[in-house]
Amino acid sequence: MSDDTAPPGDADAPRGPLHGLLVADFSRILAGPYATMLLGDMGAEVIKVESPGGDDTRGWLPPVRGDVSTYYLAVNRNKRSLALDLKDGTDAALARELAARADVVIENFKPGGLARFGLDYSAVRDTNPGVVYASITGFGSRADPSLPGYDLMVQAISGLMSLTGDPEGPPYRAGISVFDVMTGMHATIGILAALRHRDRTGTGQHLEVSLLGSALSGLVNHSSAYVAGGEVPYRMGNAHPSLFPYEPLPVADGELVVIAGNDGQFARLCEILDLPALPADPRFARNQDRTANREALRPLLLERLATRTRKDLFHELLAAGVPCAPINTIDEGVAFAEEAGLDPVVLVGEGETAVPSVRHPVSFSVTPARHELPPPGLDEHGAALRAWLTGPRD
Repeated sequence: MSDDTAPPGDADAPRGPLHGLLVADFSRILAGPYATMLLGDMGAEVIKVESPGGDDTRGWLPPVRGDVSTYYLAVNRNKRSLALDLKDGTDAALARELAARADVVIENFKPGGLARFGLDYSAVRDTNPGVVYASITGFGSRADPSLPGYDLMVQAISGLMSLTGDPEGPPYRAGISVFDVMTGMHATIGILAALRHRDRTGTGQHLEVSLLGSALSGLVNHSSAYVAGGEVPYRMGNAHPSLFPYEPLPVADGELVVIAGNDGQFARLCEILDLPALPADPRFARNQDRTANREALRPLLLERLATRTRKDLFHELLAAGVPCAPINTIDEGVAFAEEAGLDPVVLVGEGETAVPSVRHPVSFSVTPARHELPPPGLDEHGAALRAWLTGPRD
């Protein structure tokens, strides 16, 4: 996409590493919009195509900022909104024209759902052979089409919930839509790889990313325990199957996450807790020994931890090179990131319309990410985009 044929925008906007790419975003809710926001942060021009009713998350509230869902705000900055009714012939033609001009098309309709509008990969490729077309589904294009792609379903089906919660209690969902986010990241990685291939060959391609595929990949050591070792992991609360200590432990005024990821860290932990004999004890000398004998080791650590406060122990353990962490609330987590120098909160937009948002997670030394456009109102840029799409391509 050249500047001459780019959709209407701010010509003076910061130029990120993906400046010049046009993304047609036919996705909604979380996985797809998160992926396209990351691309927009990195400089791509993202056109968010919404139904006349808007992205579902516009109505997912509370909480709100003003009268806008903070869920929607979380994943829709650096985009321009175009509301199209794909059942209307004129609007469908505009959607096809957008796809024909795009470098990237991303969608999360049910498999085959866009074919009737001439917006499936095969149809788009006919007019745009270099397109990188990413389809996000819950369970892949060959699964039962009646399966809707909700993160909670995938947490249940993948086995994650069987790993989450107390051993004697019920299974729990993760506190966030972890597989939606992971799938959005995997889609972004795949799109960037496919663009690199297109740069070399001029050829686009179709990417398929599923929540279940991302889940099994993201379960890492747990899925590997079964596929490589034949063991089915089980629910252990906050405990780790291969490390101890690696969990919250009670101290005098609450709990502190304490980690001994190797033998050296365990030795330093014992030094701080005045337990000099433990590292030489054959039951605890190596990580596998400590893991196998965790129930014998636990009370020895707890007896000493009970005499220490979180604040003092946190600073003393960190100074000794022993990983540990307080269990923060979200506001405390943001404050900690600020103290660490991450500058986690940015204002997106200007003046009264500016929206506080979480900074893009990658810091670029030459082509910084941008935080330019606040999440758009429904069809906020519709008039300008319709005029552009009905005008000449070159």
